[in-house]
Amino acid sequence: MRLEKTTSRACAAFALAATIVVVVACGSPGPTSPTSPPTTTGSQASTTSPDTPTPETPPASETSETTTPDPPPPYIDHVQWAQTDVGASLQVYPTPAGRQASAETAMAQAWHEVLVLAPTANTPTMKAQFDCHWTFARLVDPTKASWNLEPSRPVVTSDQMIAARCNPGGAEEGPAH
Repeated sequence: MRLEKTTSRACAAFALAATIVVVVACGSPGPTSPTSPPTTTGSQASTTSPDTPTPETPPASETSETTTPDPPPPYIDHVQWAQTDVGASLQVYPTPAGRQASAETAMAQAWHEVLVLAPTANTPTMKAQFDCHWTFARLVDPTKASWNLEPSRPVVTSDQMIAARCNPGGAEEGPAH
């Protein structure tokens, strides 16, 4: 019974996190080129008046002196390839800063760090799994040792990725038999 409650709570937390991200992400920029890590700049062209806040600059009433900036990189400690029951798996081990950072620029920096350590990971399915782990897995299971990305998993829609808990095409991997 205890396992069922824990699983139920984890699923509820994952669903809540998914809902929050979907609501927040409605105005996010489109996909970036799969051959280079996404980049973000601090300024955007705008047709609004100078008094109208942009998405990057919240109104003064929404800012807080207690807002803590993201910790600085590195966000990825190391990566390691392993053989699992679903085939090859890139195990990504985040640093404490990688578990805490939340800005989109931090996610882009973390993916860049993964690619420096494992250049062959630069595929659409690996990037989508990483994004899912960065966005959701850290909230659902913040102490999970590694985020495991498998090149054999299919490319799916964001909704399918969320429904599969970042593991499209089958259950989360286990050790090879």
